[in-house]
Amino acid sequence: MRRGATPARRRHDVGTTSARRRHDGGRLGAVTTPGEVERTLRAELRGEVDFGAAARALVTMDASNYRRVPLGVVAPRDADDVTAALRVCAEAGVPVVPRGGGTSIAGQATGVGVVLDLTRHMNALLSVDRAARTAVVQPGLVLDRLREAVRPYGLTFGPDPSTHSRCTLGGMIGNNACGAHSVAWGTTADNVTELAVTTYAGAAHRIGTGWDGAPRGLRELVGAHLGLLRTGMPPRFSRRISGYGGLDALLPERGVRLAEAFCGSEGTLGVVTEAVVRLVELPPTPALAVLGYADESAAADAAAGLLPYRPLTVEGMAEDLVGGATGGEGRAAGLPRGRAWLFVEMPDEGGARAVVRGADALDALVVTDPARQRALWRIREDAAGTATRTPDGRMAWPGWEDCAVPPARLGAYLRDFRALLASHGLRGTPYGHFGEGCVHVRIDFDLASAAGVARYRTFSEELADLVVAHGGSLSGEHGDGQARAELLPKMYGEDVIRLFGAYKDVWDPAGGMNPGMLVRPARLDENLRFAVLPATPFAAEVARCVGVAKCRTGETGGPGVMCPSYRATGEEQHSTRGRARLLHEMLAGEVVTGGWRSPEVAEALDLCLGCKGCRSDCPVGVDMASYKSEFLHHHWAGRIRPLAHYTLGGLPGWLRLIARLRAAGAVNTAARLLPVPVPGLARERSLPELAKRPFTRGLAGRPAAAGAAAAGRAVPAGGGSAAGGRAAGAAVVLWPDTFTEYLAPEVGHAALRVLRAAGLDVSVPRTRGRVCCGLTYLSTGRLDRARKVLRRTLDTVGEVPGPVTVLEPSCAAALRTDLPALLPDDPRAARLAAAVRTVAETLEEYAPEWRPPRLDRAVVGQTHCHQHAVLGDAADRRLRERAGLVGEPAGGCCGLAGNFGFEPGHHEVSVACAEEQLLPSLRAAPPDALVQADGFSCRTQIAQLGGVRARHLVELLAGGLADDTRP
Repeated sequence: MRRGATPARRRHDVGTTSARRRHDGGRLGAVTTPGEVERTLRAELRGEVDFGAAARALVTMDASNYRRVPLGVVAPRDADDVTAALRVCAEAGVPVVPRGGGTSIAGQATGVGVVLDLTRHMNALLSVDRAARTAVVQPGLVLDRLREAVRPYGLTFGPDPSTHSRCTLGGMIGNNACGAHSVAWGTTADNVTELAVTTYAGAAHRIGTGWDGAPRGLRELVGAHLGLLRTGMPPRFSRRISGYGGLDALLPERGVRLAEAFCGSEGTLGVVTEAVVRLVELPPTPALAVLGYADESAAADAAAGLLPYRPLTVEGMAEDLVGGATGGEGRAAGLPRGRAWLFVEMPDEGGARAVVRGADALDALVVTDPARQRALWRIREDAAGTATRTPDGRMAWPGWEDCAVPPARLGAYLRDFRALLASHGLRGTPYGHFGEGCVHVRIDFDLASAAGVARYRTFSEELADLVVAHGGSLSGEHGDGQARAELLPKMYGEDVIRLFGAYKDVWDPAGGMNPGMLVRPARLDENLRFAVLPATPFAAEVARCVGVAKCRTGETGGPGVMCPSYRATGEEQHSTRGRARLLHEMLAGEVVTGGWRSPEVAEALDLCLGCKGCRSDCPVGVDMASYKSEFLHHHWAGRIRPLAHYTLGGLPGWLRLIARLRAAGAVNTAARLLPVPVPGLARERSLPELAKRPFTRGLAGRPAAAGAAAAGRAVPAGGGSAAGGRAAGAAVVLWPDTFTEYLAPEVGHAALRVLRAAGLDVSVPRTRGRVCCGLTYLSTGRLDRARKVLRRTLDTVGEVPGPVTVLEPSCAAALRTDLPALLPDDPRAARLAAAVRTVAETLEEYAPEWRPPRLDRAVVGQTHCHQHAVLGDAADRRLRERAGLVGEPAGGCCGLAGNFGFEPGHHEVSVACAEEQLLPSLRAAPPDALVQADGFSCRTQIAQLGGVRARHLVELLAGGLADDTRP
């Protein structure tokens, strides 16, 4: 056997030289040119081949701190395409990186050669064997699609990382992903029985248990190093994921599990084209025991002691992740008393109660309701994004995301880890799989300055020493990539590292598979993605996208909005992450070279609806609508803009002019009779009808009441007294937004009735249409014009005396957030923003004793995206409940989104967005259901696509006042 190992070592030496010459540092071999590689791939493959700037820019990064610029992107259609691509690249000396969802946090999904996008076509669930509890999957299949398909059989796939809605099975195999339930069901490697693998030169291997399908020389290599595999590896525990940590699965006493050993290889050995995975029985009635502890150390120390109860999972987190919790009786997010918590899921309620009885916890609760369990688990699942910001708002970054130690050592390790953070002046928020000793944390490294990067290196080296001292693994589930591979000798020693290199070379003698990862790795402080960015506030905003890819989820049915254009197209460039990546590369100027005039960025942002869903749904609060405004501002500077920017973007001015000319009727008639569409507008759309009488015109001339806004600028609501002759209550201002003023005055009049009925003293600014939130100018990137309009608005309204009730959600959101952002030096802007309220907020805060009329009807419709993202709808939900309105408006986006759906080229996406949730909910509604939509765009979309008239909440309430006028 030893003689058989010698050729492998020789191949390792030769392969090392070749790999370094061709691949290290990203140098393309002299065999051919990029153009020839692209042409050959196009000729050989049925799938897409794209070496363009946009395609490359979209995959320069994953969810890590690293950035590599690839040569091109290939989306193979099947295993034959994978074989052809690998053969072509091997002949040309071009590296290959397989990529799934791109959520890897250590840099292993980035590369300098050809990136194989396995999500576009190779994403099928091929078969399910219910009796054998197995499934055959392609590598690009998203985990949740598999879980949804087998759930009717009472089965699931055990490993379940928090990115389950967008991570792929191929990526999970590459990283040996684990997730919360690995306490019961193990890692991905424990749940894979067979793999179809294609290597760099195009050779196919089918591997499972035993030596069948193994590459030539592997059996001899293992045979020559049995002693090292048995005694030279660190002690095995469930989360020893780092390096080729599964290599000892090839020992004869462990059954020579080739597929298991392959898992966790991070794309460095070959490309998985098909996998047979093991399924597990899904507990029908799981129960959750939530245990509260005095602090993080107490929770960590207790975790290992709960394992004899055979839990499905033991997850831990402390108050600095959850926020708002205090000791004693303090509670946050429905959690029991404490400053740290363990989530212990058991197969049934009896098991959960046994855990509570046996645990030495400060406080505890058992949750059996599935909806409440989901709400609690959401706290944990969102931690991947929540932890990206420190309590004072600073960004925290990956790099040491998932170290693991034996569970019995967790408490001691966390205490030492916190001390190490403090010694370096760093902050992070640990949480994670306490039952398996795996800790997630993001740390506020300064990765933009030389001094900060130097501290990152020093801290990394010291933390690696600390993990090893506790018998742990540098990676506990996400892989090492570039972030930790350089430090693997600390964990494994030089002899094992040399064996890793020989193992790599048996599978990949030319070194073309994902070079720079695991074996002969790049330095941990090279290729940092921040180094290419200019030191500007906008660049800092763009860089906050860490790539966790929640915007790529295919989930529907919930309240979330992000990202409607991605859901409609399925294309990365139309996701929030994709657009952030393009902006990043635009600022870097290496791949996307057009700067602010970049056509690649313009194309990607063209389908951004400006819904602001990412502002709330993205775990790090990326606000792509604001980024789009900034881009359009620069993109069109000094140039003639698209006609829609002047027609739709200047809508408030046009409507004010039409009202001044009293020409609304003529415009409506012309819009109905014109044989051609209005220039600059989508031909598929009809124009909404203009109100013949603006909202405030009917109020003009009435005497101002005491407590109204500045003299001569406001008029009272209906004579200055509350309904029924009661004394006036709190003074509120009803904002005459553009949509209410010129397009839906009935909403304004309904609001007056409701607010009067609640006993409020309502005034309306007398402004002749000169107040505006600037929304249409923002959405078209006319920022200078928006600032001018907002200054005029502030000058017109002066100081408001109290709360400002805004009926149109998009206008309320713009006043609350965009106004102070655009005019940060004007104190009036901050004061007006702070005064903004929705109708429901106004009633709840200033008329808390008022009882709305009981409508007792089913309600469907749409929550405005900006309300969801900026304003929140908790008060609206409570108001609907008090009024007896049963049901929930649809989540998602209506698809019209202000000017978006009226612009040429957007109609198909606009309709697709509406078809996701809104239109199906309308079709499924009871015949007598009320249809609510507070946003004018939402009501317009419902009318034009659904054929139904929707009403604002105040219209529904006002309709009930005729029969029920209780105060």
